[in-house]
Amino acid sequence: MPKDKKKKKTKDRKKSAPVAAGPKVSPLAPASGFPDLPVIEGVRFAAVEAGVRYKGRLDVMLAEVAEGSTVAGVFTRSATRSAPVLWCEDNLAALARDGSGGKGSGGKRSGDRGYAILVNSGNSNAFTGGVGRAAVESTVNATAELFGIPANHVFVASTGVIGEPLPAERITAKLGELRDRLDPTAAGLAARAIMTTDTFPKGATALVDLDGTDVRISGFAKGSGMIAPDMATMLVFIFTDAAIEREVLAGMVSSINEETFNRITVDGDTSTSDSLIMAATGRAPMARITSETDPRAALFREALSGVMLDLAHQVVRDGEGATKFVEIRVTGAASDKAAKTVGLAIANSPLVKTALAGEDPNWGRVVMAVGKAGEQADRDRLSIRFGDILVAENGWVSPGYTEAAGAAYMKQADLVISVDLGIGAGAASVWTCDLTHRYIEINADYRS
Repeated sequence: MPKDKKKKKTKDRKKSAPVAAGPKVSPLAPASGFPDLPVIEGVRFAAVEAGVRYKGRLDVMLAEVAEGSTVAGVFTRSATRSAPVLWCEDNLAALARDGSGGKGSGGKRSGDRGYAILVNSGNSNAFTGGVGRAAVESTVNATAELFGIPANHVFVASTGVIGEPLPAERITAKLGELRDRLDPTAAGLAARAIMTTDTFPKGATALVDLDGTDVRISGFAKGSGMIAPDMATMLVFIFTDAAIEREVLAGMVSSINEETFNRITVDGDTSTSDSLIMAATGRAPMARITSETDPRAALFREALSGVMLDLAHQVVRDGEGATKFVEIRVTGAASDKAAKTVGLAIANSPLVKTALAGEDPNWGRVVMAVGKAGEQADRDRLSIRFGDILVAENGWVSPGYTEAAGAAYMKQADLVISVDLGIGAGAASVWTCDLTHRYIEINADYRS
């Protein structure tokens, strides 16, 4: 990869990369705004206006990841997943299969060369057939040539409208500018460049002490609608300076994903483009983590889990038109898997979600959603709580419950609905938001 360019002054950089005013920020957005992400040694970012679909706003970002890094990822299992997703799946499968960089690597291990992650917003390059694949190859080959790396060390992601050809030439025309703007402090601009209907950029970071060495983890995400991940329009990019084997990193990312991004839903629709890519540069002064039995692996996993859960929650908090952030806690299920299924049935119910939007404590709709989930539940042992308020127990409304108490609780922005099924020890939490008229407005006008 090329050596760092001489940095431009921050004032000049901001002038050359303006960010247009977006929609009104979600009322559930973090009060502190976008976090101050620390520099991850071995990673640089850039963002530009390419006019892929939007005018007057950043819409393409590039992350340059140094040689010696390892990369892992999880992706949507949609049957109509996009051309970029298929490209990335092929790349990571090659790494997992033979531990090399795949075609064009010269037989060297994947960590012997750097990587590039190229992302555009406005067009998902999904359901575009051979034209979509050609667009991926065009952007990938141009990036690989510019940075002197194998084509399969270039990862791509696209988010936006489905079924329209990606104007790849608008992206390749900006690659030189992206290279010249690379800056280790530009993660915030990169986070803005991948937004579509998002109302705020989403970032999270953690610092963890691994046997006396400070290790940093930082990431950013986009997502607002078409959110019901099945992985593995949601994109997530996470970076760390930890030294960790690819197999260990991949295992962690996959398992933590199940506990975080695979437990959120905005509207029950799984995107064709869901992608989570993580890179570990190995620049922290530490011995490499080569096994999950390494005591440091558990500490790193805990910190990574915190970052991923934070980003997952921010995606829900930016749900299209959302005014309520809701945790659904299910206990007493036959298994953890059954608890998750019931939780998602409640979280995805239009009747439950519209009741939340109307601040209506309609617990009967929760009962309905439990019943339709297809999992075991004991009607006569079922209990429901709104926060600390016991609403129903033993299959009937609780004697001490009042509608006024339920209605008062529903006025809060952050809500917890707890359900015990009375069957076993299975438990799970999922996170969702309400369904408002604003969601309809956003999606009715999405392509206009």
